[in-house]
Amino acid sequence: MSDDTIRLVTIGRIIRRRGRLLVVLAVLGALVGYGASLLFPPRYTTSASVLLPGAWEERELLTQQEIATSSVVVDRAAAALGWAGLGGGELRDRVSAGAADGNIIKISGTAETPERAQQLADQVARQFVAYAARVVGDGAGSAAAARPEALRQLVVKTSRRITELADEAGDGQSVESVQTRTELAKLRTALQEAVDELDKADPATHKADMVLMGPAARPTGEAPPTRGQLVGAGALLFFLLAVIGHLTAARMSRRLRSGPEIAAALGAALLGVVDVPAERRVRRPRGRGPRAWVGRLLGVDVRWDTPVPRASGDEEGRQIRYRRVCARLREQLPSSREVLVVVLGGDEVALRAAGQLVAEAGGDPRMRVVEVSAARPMVPDRDDESGALVVLGAGERTSAELAGVTEACADAGHDVVGVVVAGTVRIVAARSAGRRGSRVAANSAVPVGSEATGGAG
Repeated sequence: MSDDTIRLVTIGRIIRRRGRLLVVLAVLGALVGYGASLLFPPRYTTSASVLLPGAWEERELLTQQEIATSSVVVDRAAAALGWAGLGGGELRDRVSAGAADGNIIKISGTAETPERAQQLADQVARQFVAYAARVVGDGAGSAAAARPEALRQLVVKTSRRITELADEAGDGQSVESVQTRTELAKLRTALQEAVDELDKADPATHKADMVLMGPAARPTGEAPPTRGQLVGAGALLFFLLAVIGHLTAARMSRRLRSGPEIAAALGAALLGVVDVPAERRVRRPRGRGPRAWVGRLLGVDVRWDTPVPRASGDEEGRQIRYRRVCARLREQLPSSREVLVVVLGGDEVALRAAGQLVAEAGGDPRMRVVEVSAARPMVPDRDDESGALVVLGAGERTSAELAGVTEACADAGHDVVGVVVAGTVRIVAARSAGRRGSRVAANSAVPVGSEATGGAG
């Protein structure tokens, strides 16, 4: 797992084998999300729209947005609302403004209830319209308002002067006088049209009349994040953290899986890899106490990262593997044909593989199977054995634990003559009578710590 690419099948295995733990963690996350929703009361948001007539540039609309949320406008709205404990500073965080299509400023208000949210948005919109009208009125008053009137007076005087010039040009009897009077008439008409266009383009005439487009709608739902969203987010967050935690632990795992790695950690030759039929029901550790009970309840008392056993329907092929291991073991041993088979405690696959080795060896060599603790391995002292054979399940132990087994064997006077790695396979072929007999031999109980031999025939 540490060197494999994380695939969907790995995540599926986590969900399948740690389903109860993931459900418990998701429920815990939902409770945390519910608790967070109690700390943050529900909020409601609504908007009021203000129409800005006339032609407005983008930068001018941005200016109006800033004015709508300015401290002057919000403070006036807070004073008009008169909510206890809520001044302009507190309401400023609950008010926002944005420009929409068609020169519309949307002013949004957020409060604890739908009624207050509606009142806040309407009041800020009204104060914005009033303040903007006052700003435009102050800018367009006095000198700004006098300039168009002075221009009109100048146009009137100019028209009179044009009339006088037309009278002086003659009574229109000559061609020159007719042309002069015509040009002066055109000049008077063009001057009047220019004044009319100037009046239409006057920003003080059009931009001052902002329109409040009705009251804000009363909100019917909470503003995000709602209580349901917080509960769902908490459950999803805890679920994802649990899955990521499993994947991280598997990536950082130092358990050895391949035969060469295990043999190198024990400092011995790899005699072979054998297969053990997988059991339908997983054997769970028989621990006692609250911790073991909780582990069985949540399904964490068995490993999840063991790969799915590959299919194997050839019983004869599995037996050949055991026979080859026995043949290589005989080559490793001197004249004495007795060997100590060491199996680490809790490794059911290795224990079953050791039993099959004893059955296939048939007394040559003679094997004595012992099960030692992985935490503090203690190997029996050497008697007539020519060495120790270590049988391990793939992916069960780390290099440090295997180094402890090597030291324990050396301390007892045993040389590790070989390593056998056992893996599980699924049986898919039809069962036969001979195969059932071999399964009985393979699964027969092996007396731990005593000599186990098979018949020569």
